[in-house]
Amino acid sequence: MKQRLVVVGNGMAAGRVLEEMLEKAPDAYQITILGAEPRVNYNRIMLSPVLSGEKTYEDILIHDQDWYARHGIALLPRRKAVKVDRAARQVHAEDGTILPYDKLLIATGSNPIILPVPGADLPGVLGYRDLDDVNAMLKAAEAGGAAVVIGGGLLGLEAAAGLKARGMDVTVLHLMPTLMERQLDPAAGYLLQKAIEARGIRVITRANTHAILGEDKVRAVRLDDGSELPADIVVMAVGIRPNAQLAKEAGLDVGRGLKVDDTTRTSDPDIFAVGECVEHRGICYGLVAPLYEMAKVTAAHLINPCDDAYTGSVTSTKLKVTGIDLFSAGDFNEAKDREEIVLRDAARGVYKRLVIKDDRIIGCVLYGDTEDGSWFFQLLREGTPINDLRETLIFGRGYAGGAPLDPMAAVAALPDDAEICGCNGVCKSKIVSAIAEKGLTDLDQVRAHTKASASCGSCTGLVEKLLTLTLGDGYKPATVKAMCGCTDLGHDDVRRLIVAKNLRSIPAVMQELEWKTSCGCAKCRPALNYYLIATWPGEYVDDMQSRFINERVHANIQKDGTYSVVPRMWGGVTTAAELRAIADVADKFNIPTVKVTGGQRIDLLGVKKEDLPAVWADLNAAGMVSGHAYGKALRTVKTCVGTEWCRFGTQDSTGLGIKLEKFSWGSWTPAKVKLGVSGCPRNCAEATVKDFGVICVESGYELHVAGAAGLHVKATQLLCKVETEAEVLEYFGALMQAYREQARYLDRIHNWLDRVGLANVQAQIVTDAEKRQALYLRFLKAQSFAQSDPWAERVNGAEAHEFTAMADLRMPKMDVKEMA
Repeated sequence: MKQRLVVVGNGMAAGRVLEEMLEKAPDAYQITILGAEPRVNYNRIMLSPVLSGEKTYEDILIHDQDWYARHGIALLPRRKAVKVDRAARQVHAEDGTILPYDKLLIATGSNPIILPVPGADLPGVLGYRDLDDVNAMLKAAEAGGAAVVIGGGLLGLEAAAGLKARGMDVTVLHLMPTLMERQLDPAAGYLLQKAIEARGIRVITRANTHAILGEDKVRAVRLDDGSELPADIVVMAVGIRPNAQLAKEAGLDVGRGLKVDDTTRTSDPDIFAVGECVEHRGICYGLVAPLYEMAKVTAAHLINPCDDAYTGSVTSTKLKVTGIDLFSAGDFNEAKDREEIVLRDAARGVYKRLVIKDDRIIGCVLYGDTEDGSWFFQLLREGTPINDLRETLIFGRGYAGGAPLDPMAAVAALPDDAEICGCNGVCKSKIVSAIAEKGLTDLDQVRAHTKASASCGSCTGLVEKLLTLTLGDGYKPATVKAMCGCTDLGHDDVRRLIVAKNLRSIPAVMQELEWKTSCGCAKCRPALNYYLIATWPGEYVDDMQSRFINERVHANIQKDGTYSVVPRMWGGVTTAAELRAIADVADKFNIPTVKVTGGQRIDLLGVKKEDLPAVWADLNAAGMVSGHAYGKALRTVKTCVGTEWCRFGTQDSTGLGIKLEKFSWGSWTPAKVKLGVSGCPRNCAEATVKDFGVICVESGYELHVAGAAGLHVKATQLLCKVETEAEVLEYFGALMQAYREQARYLDRIHNWLDRVGLANVQAQIVTDAEKRQALYLRFLKAQSFAQSDPWAERVNGAEAHEFTAMADLRMPKMDVKEMA
């Protein structure tokens, strides 16, 4: 007599187990399936093409009714299992059906996670796991309107593309900065977002859903920032949770999922489990490939105990959206013991990255050209040494082990009518002819005569190669110091191209400017972060992980690991109440050193990192804000007492210093900025060794620039003289903005002035009133977004992880008496 096998669940994993069993031992079991859905087994990973209209339900069937009948399998649809009686070896269904078993296979899959926000239970809010969900979306799409998809992972993006194809206005909300952040690095995530948006789908990252609005049905989605998005349907695609409730109630060992061993047995030797409901070695899988690998082992052990073992899976990911080629596999996180090989082709929208450890591929991300994805995945899974392939590995299997490509030969082989400069439609022959006929010898001359490389600059490398090919040793390219080893571009070119190409994120810059690394380095990331802040105020979101430690925690780290805190004192002026607050903070937090700085501020030294938010809270309560003593920003405005107290004072230097500081605090700059305002030529505030100094005289104000009093002492140069305080503020604002827009990261004002010349700066700030006004207004705009106290923001919870200990590693205190 055949043994009885009861299968709970009729999904892809269970179906694959049965296929394997029927192929090897078709008569081993009398098989009965309890299926909660009202239909046969279908291919769930093809739900997205059904939603988009590329396939029908019939196209994605795996087993039709005839298949079950042909193999003598009893399929009981619409029968949800509600109880497993292990003692009686029976499964109870919701309709009262009781099925005895000799072996039980649990394949209950997973449930979609529904965010616990107000309105989540409104009609029109759906998950995305089965055909019923797809049918509900299709019905909603018939009426058109707006759809909001919460979740920018694999399923969420496929749902968004499908709803867009059905004519809906679609917005994707994603909590993290990068789409599909578990499968993609930021560079590939940027390209993916660009492609999704090109399809007319709006993408909002860093979006936290606060509530779903509506009465009888969904009407809108409200975000944490208060904004509302109209919605006729909301699809939650924020993840899945193993459906192990039946197993848990049966007393089986359950963690995140139903726990199985390497034979896929549960804690009951007669009960097996397979699929998304399973937890194996602490991992729950949600992709089909590992489930099929698991199913093969399950089938083998159901037929006959054997040595087959499931030891886990290396997974890969592909996005099922027509026209978007994306592949991801393995571990692509950064670590010190890893190397990477990166290829970017901005013109084709291609990004390839291989992560190497111990001469083997451990991670792979491909976007735009995924033809070699399966080959890279094979090398990864098999742990194949790649040293002999390394030089050409990134180019794919077709070049494996070949000689490195000669880029100069490739340019020489281009036909004469090959377009070199897409912006201006300049072909190869025009450039070569101009070089030869007009005697051009450098890049600027080619730009002037042909317009090639004169716009966005992305073809500069090709134009320079043509100069080299045409002139040979006669071409001496200008030496440009690269920002770092991640790029051949210098700071000035990067700044120019950010504007020319409208680049608004670090991944966008790295892809479009063809960075050699995936995520940059400690030299270029802070620079790019600053350039984007300065170029797109109010739009670019500051990337705190691209800042140095002092700017991340808004305090200066000291040699013992503690921090110093310097509250701002406008123009060097303080009050008794502020001094009392500082003293109280020093006592309350046992701060060992309180010191007056050279910039007329008070420094609290020796503050523990975890105490910083509480210290700031007490200083905020006394009306004080961050002094930015840690930042590349306005540090201090040093003043003398001026006409208010000094016998020699000619103007109110203290009052002007306070106005300058309140006008410009919070502004991020390429390097630190220090000001001085002296009330007379005696210069007690040392204004002539500051980045910007004001010397008050009887007739008005002398404005001085580009001084320094640190490692390199430099006296200022006279910029000009003005008559009123209002002019001082205008000229200074224009100067700050010119410095912010034109200087290279980490250059002080004197470095910038040495490079561009005083006459150049005077022409912009002094001579050209229209340009001065434009610079001044851009500074005002930037300041409208910059003047927010970072201490107060962190007191209120921003970046809280920076100040929370990861673990308490201190030894517990021992009771000496107990030890005795």
